[in-house]
Amino acid sequence: MRVIIDRFEGRATVCEKEDRTMTEIPRIVTPEDAKEGDVLIIENGEIIIDHKATEQRKKEIEELAKGLWK
Repeated sequence: MRVIIDRFEGRATVCEKEDRTMTEIPRIVTPEDAKEGDVLIIENGEIIIDHKATEQRKKEIEELAKGLWK
């Protein structure tokens, strides 16, 4: 499963799933260097940051934002 970190709330990491619903995972199992906007892969009880997908998403958002400020 892939999720995007939306925010941190206390001991929870609030994430958006691919179907746009929200889910919480315990912050203690979230990678220490994870930040808002990171794409996480949750598979077989392991959670890792998908750095490639995170960068791609960041570039797509920057491109969309360029069109707003013209």
